[in-house]
Amino acid sequence: MVTKLLLVLMHHVGHVPEGVLRTLSNLAADLAWALHMGGVPQLERNLRHVMGPLPRVRLRQMSRESLRSYFAYFCEALTVGARTPDELMARVRTEGSGYPDPARSDIPFRSVPIAMGHQGNWDYAGFWAGHELGHVTTVAERLADQELLEAFVRIRTGLGMTILLTGQEGLIQRLTDRLHDAGQVVPLLADRDLSRNGVFVHAFDSVIRVAAGPAVLALDTDLPLYTVNMHRERLHGARRRRAKNPYGYVCRIDGPIDITPYRDLPRGQAVQRLTQAWVDQWAVNIRSHPQDWHMMQPIFVEDLDSSRLHNVPPQLREVMQSHGNRRREQEDGRDR
Repeated sequence: MVTKLLLVLMHHVGHVPEGVLRTLSNLAADLAWALHMGGVPQLERNLRHVMGPLPRVRLRQMSRESLRSYFAYFCEALTVGARTPDELMARVRTEGSGYPDPARSDIPFRSVPIAMGHQGNWDYAGFWAGHELGHVTTVAERLADQELLEAFVRIRTGLGMTILLTGQEGLIQRLTDRLHDAGQVVPLLADRDLSRNGVFVHAFDSVIRVAAGPAVLALDTDLPLYTVNMHRERLHGARRRRAKNPYGYVCRIDGPIDITPYRDLPRGQAVQRLTQAWVDQWAVNIRSHPQDWHMMQPIFVEDLDSSRLHNVPPQLREVMQSHGNRRREQEDGRDR
């Protein structure tokens, strides 16, 4: 039923005022938040990791802001086809050490691998990058609902991006081949690993499991790696009128991370250390704008099931099993 409603919305985006959709998305977010539905408990656990000990009231306030941000993104993603190119470009502002990249004046058509997280509106970022940096090729998660998946792929293709799907044969090789061409941009949402073979790195006073893809691409193409963070901002004046919306996004591009120090390391060690380097850079900005991090799945070792993972370092497996035992004891206590 929900899927059908989403598909109807996609097909009639031009007939519903954006302000009405924004109000409805806030109401839906507030309902899910008030009822602690779906991924809200995990969202709050993740926020507690990022921000440290927080009063319960403040944590709940932050999770409400985060859920509203996520629902806003989802609404924007469904209706992006109704926006004009000028509106979309006005909704993205760039900053950060990696933009403009001084090296691009020497190598104007160099391709760019990017590691980014589930923040802000990555469809808007992809559209902006396609206009300003080069052709964008990225990977989308393969959804269980084929009709909804095809609709999302159609929307992103309409924005000028090439979309590959998780689970495709030779995926990394196809991305590597693309980066060997000039003027290509390959951003990967990498703060959650879908392969069950991710890289364990330190972040937020804990350990998280992220995707190896960005580091692998940078090493295999001998290209420096960049990170992208996004957060929502209120628009004013001429930019707001151009965007035809009261909100836009800051797209922060940081880097480049030089891969030279990692070239001569053993492969596994090189991937792990380069991954740690981009996560260190990315995590700073997550802490600055945690409300725009749409992470409602477990990624911290305290929340992962070690029996379902591969290549877990022995010391981490012990930590995960200990936390799992403690969590089961707490749940047993509540049941009694």
